[in-house]
Formats: sequence, C-alpha cells, structure tokens
Amino acid sequence: YRAPFAEFVMDVKFSQNGACGVITLNRPDALNALTLSMVRDITPVLNDWARDPAVEHVVIEGAGEKGFCAGGDIRALHDWGRAGDAEATGFYREEYALNHLIKTFPKPYIALIDGITMGGGVGVSVHGRYRVCTENTVFAMPETGIGLLPDVGGTYFLPRLPGFIGTYMVLTGARLRAADLCYAGIATHYVPTAQLESLKQELAVGGDIDETLAGFHAGAGSPPLAEIRDAIDACFHADSVVDILAALAAADTDWARKQLDIINTKSPTSSAVALRQMRDGAKADFNDCMQIEMRAVTRLMALPDFYEGVRAVILDKDNAPSWTPPEHAGVAAAEIDKIFASLGADELQLGDKNA
Repeated sequence: YRAPFAEFVMDVKFSQNGACGVITLNRPDALNALTLSMVRDITPVLNDWARDPAVEHVVIEGAGEKGFCAGGDIRALHDWGRAGDAEATGFYREEYALNHLIKTFPKPYIALIDGITMGGGVGVSVHGRYRVCTENTVFAMPETGIGLLPDVGGTYFLPRLPGFIGTYMVLTGARLRAADLCYAGIATHYVPTAQLESLKQELAVGGDIDETLAGFHAGAGSPPLAEIRDAIDACFHADSVVDILAALAAADTDWARKQLDIINTKSPTSSAVALRQMRDGAKADFNDCMQIEMRAVTRLMALPDFYEGVRAVILDKDNAPSWTPPEHAGVAAAEIDKIFASLGADELQLGDKNA
C-alpha cells in the first residue's frame, strides 16, 4: 500500500504485510518527531484501511533503533508561532483529529513503542487498543519543561492511570521504562526488541490478536513506581501546584526533595495548566478532553513561556529559562481560567463518535 505521491513523502511509509497495514514513522535522525505533513499523510490512509476488508489490523512503528516518536516538531511550531502563522495552532487541530481517529478506530491498532516515546508519539500510540513496549522504551510527557501542556489526549488517559501517577508524570516529566508502563497500564504488553520481527510476522498472518500478543508477552520486571506509589498518592493529590510542593517539602525524603527541585524548574503557568487538565480530564469524555486541550494550547501559544522554553532547551541549550511568572505561587487562578475558556466559534470539533 502506498500513500498518494509516496515517492516524494518519505517521512512516513505505508505498507501492507498480509492482514496487517503498517505505518512506519521514518525520520530516525529526528527520533521520528511528528510533522504536520506526517499527520496529513497518516489520516487518509487510516480512513482507507478502516474500510478495507483486506486490512484486519494496523501496526504503527518507528524507524531506527532509538525512537518510536520523540514528540511533535517543536522547532516548526516555535517558528510558526513567532511568525504568527495559522499553522501554529492548525497543527494541533489536525493532530488532535488524528488522535481521535486512532481512539475510535474500528480495527485493532497496535503500537510498537520501541524506544523514546514522548509528546506526539504518545498521541499516535496510547489511544490504540494495544501498546507494546520493549526494554528500549522511554515514555514521558515532558511538556511543562518547555512551557507547553501534556496534550495529544493526555487530559483523558493520564488521570485514568492508577492513583495520581498521571499528575506525578506531567508535573515532573518523569521517564517511565517498560516495567512501570505495564504497571500503570500505559503498555498492554512487553515484548523484547529481538522478538518484534517475529511478532510482526505472526500479526501478518491475521487471526486472534490477543492470542498472538499473549504468546510474545514477557515479564518486564519489578516496577519502580510500585515502590513510590504511596508517596506519589500522598504528595500529588492536591489541587494546586503550591500545595503539592508543600506536601513534598513536608515529606522531607530524598525522593520528595528531588521532585520538588524538578517541579521548580518547570514553567509555573504550564504546571498549573497541566494540573488543571488532570483534574478536569478525570471527569470528561475523550472529545471534551480534546476540546480542553485545544483551548489551552491556543492560549499557551500566545504566551511567552513556550518560546522561552524552546529557546532555553532547544535553541540556546542553556537550560536556564526565565518563566513568566517565575514562581509557582505567582500564577493567578483567574489567568488559568482564561486559558481554559471556550474558543467559541473556534472550538475543536471531532465528529459524532465519542469515546
């Protein structure tokens, strides 16, 4: 199977392997970071495969050995935003529509998250029916470190993780490996990297996906998250970042002090937005969560922290951002309310099928 003009569009490849439609994110030098053109290529192919009886299920994977997909194309978003280009928010509208398509896809959708999986990579994997991690998987939502928000459906799936693991992840940018991903339910299966080719051959045959995956599923080891789960739930249940920081300070353990220090490096505005997402998202359906994200990302793209975060982390690499406001205590609740206010005529519309 080839997308239209596939000979010119090599950032994402499509093929049919027996009963399986295969999407290969193909920017290995950029850790397969998701671009707008990739989103626009994937969407029509998925729609075609949903209707094609020859395609029983879909596999998405990343090229190269290091990353499944390290996120969205942050540099392009930065440049579009600086230039006042409509693509700065248009990218998110199309990306979120793709996330919704994956969430509501009528056939088994299997993400092989071998390697770095962050941001936009989470959006094209976690909403599928099956998420297969490996010993190489590193999974995180680190957006508050560059003045953005944990989007691509994070508002929906993160609050539904056990306890307050989602809140812990978005405020600290914690990186999870295979055992923790299985423990939290982010991954449905663990398969060693060396077994992935054999797994893909079995998937090409068709048949019962649950049985096939169960045959390859291995033990991922003891999850470190289980050891700190009580501490996470005790410190991250509060409804303000300031209160969470106070709980960490009161806990006064090495772990708690480390988390406090980490959160204090993040954008205070983004941190408050992320926490609000976790609390509002727990009570909202998928479509409403995506509307929440569209509102928030539209407003954050108009604020200084994203541009300062990209400068500090990606452009100048001094890792010394100057946030506005600089302290978590300086974030006004009324300003966060504005970030989550309706977009009116510009509200995100995702079709009739709600998940």
